[in-house]
Amino acid sequence: MSSSASASPSDRLVTLPEGVPALTLGWQVAQWAMTYLVQPNGPNAGQPWRPIDSQLKFWLWWYAVDDSGRWLFHRAVRRLSKGSGKSPFAGVQGLTELCGPVRLKDFDASAPGGCVGRPVDMPWVQVVATAEDQTANTMRMVRALAPKGSRIVQEYGLDPGKEKFFKAPEGTLEQKASSYTSAEGAEATFVVADETEHWKPGNHGPELYATLADNLAKSGARMLETCNAWVPGAESVAESSFDAWVAQEEGRTRGRSRILYDARIIPPETDFADPVSLREGLEFVYEGCYWADLDAIMERIWDPSSSPSDSLRKYGNRPSVADDAWMDPAKWELLADPEQAPEEGDVIAMFFDGSKSRDATGLVGCNVFTGHVFVLGCYEPDPSHEGDDEVPPEMVDGWVAAAFEKYRVAAFFADVKEWESFTKVSWPEAYGDRLLISAVPGGKEPQPIAWDMRSHSYDFGLACELTEREILDGQFTHDGDSRLYRHVANARRRPNRWGAVSIGKESASSPNKIDLAVCMIGARMARRLVLASKEWQREMRKARGQGRVVVLR
Repeated sequence: MSSSASASPSDRLVTLPEGVPALTLGWQVAQWAMTYLVQPNGPNAGQPWRPIDSQLKFWLWWYAVDDSGRWLFHRAVRRLSKGSGKSPFAGVQGLTELCGPVRLKDFDASAPGGCVGRPVDMPWVQVVATAEDQTANTMRMVRALAPKGSRIVQEYGLDPGKEKFFKAPEGTLEQKASSYTSAEGAEATFVVADETEHWKPGNHGPELYATLADNLAKSGARMLETCNAWVPGAESVAESSFDAWVAQEEGRTRGRSRILYDARIIPPETDFADPVSLREGLEFVYEGCYWADLDAIMERIWDPSSSPSDSLRKYGNRPSVADDAWMDPAKWELLADPEQAPEEGDVIAMFFDGSKSRDATGLVGCNVFTGHVFVLGCYEPDPSHEGDDEVPPEMVDGWVAAAFEKYRVAAFFADVKEWESFTKVSWPEAYGDRLLISAVPGGKEPQPIAWDMRSHSYDFGLACELTEREILDGQFTHDGDSRLYRHVANARRRPNRWGAVSIGKESASSPNKIDLAVCMIGARMARRLVLASKEWQREMRKARGQGRVVVLR
């Protein structure tokens, strides 16, 4: 299982940081909640509320500070399976932000976490969604956790209502189904953005989210999103927040603001039709959730009326595959073998797909003997797509030079568009005579490296279909690179005029890149051509005649 923080971000099954922070208010916040809140329902109804281990760990990181007292994280996402307690915990979080010691007062080495907290002055806590019924579960739990006559209500002077709680003299916790225009300018001190998998362009969810974020930025206040896994391609806030977290973890973002992402995701090898495999997967996803009835969840998954994609999203916490997805990311994930690193002198084939700006540029290699695929270089523009963000040609040229220095490159295919001077002139001059086969061996304009995809759409479509079959049959491995994972997941099925299924982006303007997927398919194609070539067969016969394993130099 790819549960550690060292795994590629897109592959992690547990996404919270490892360990606990050195400086945090989380211990005091947890103690406050256990003192003032009572569990309203479930097996422990009537007992003091207690966080489970994963909730406590979230708090320790959410309330972590650096040695200057600045928050380590400025927004958070809790993406968990249906029935994992997201709404009850969001209710606890809202009351804690209304009354609890959630702002740093001072450092104290003798205190747990080295910090002492204080309540917020004039707290304004909002539970927000695009529709009122989306906030109903969270506000229901707020009312149940702080009923009239309870300790928290009496000691903090709360006035509970159905949609608002007032705290004397000027504190408020409110449920708000809002439009992005009406939310403009609100000076909230904390926001729960509820069920953001439903915040889509059709209900102006992204605009509402942007408005809330702008409001919070003015005061340095923070926001917690809650969500289930999303339907890919629906442009939900939940999906864009995950993409932003992945970009952060891969080092592709600017600024100091960071996202704390809390998810537990069912392992990709889980077989939903196998009772043993399914139970093991659910036990992992619902770890610590003592209230979850796994037998009932399994029966629901197996109900003939249940959609497999819905079950994967709701109970496995894994986004279902888009209808036109080229490959199920879980299938790709199963082929990851980072330990199989290529060695110096290995014989490889490689493929280049480049852009000059606003699109990704990549170089992928494929070991000719083993078929193992690995990323040799990748440049991606800023996720915001602001400015031209031009690709440095010297960096790309360096990838190619490094590959030829380290490996025996038997084939190097490169798309021509925007890189013609490299693919047709400088790279052939530098490396053409070292290749075993040419990209275009004959015709009017033979080319050792240039392979113009615009004139080879039939060949590339066939390569897409062959690679798809190889992935589904588990015929090769890859290095587990998270960028390649994303690009494979982003690829959509695009039939060409010959009837073969090629790949393409969601739309021409989509920020979701697929260039490394193109390179991977191209590298696999180049390897096949090497293995089928007369030149390769000649090398193999020569090696066998000499009684040695071939190492081409």
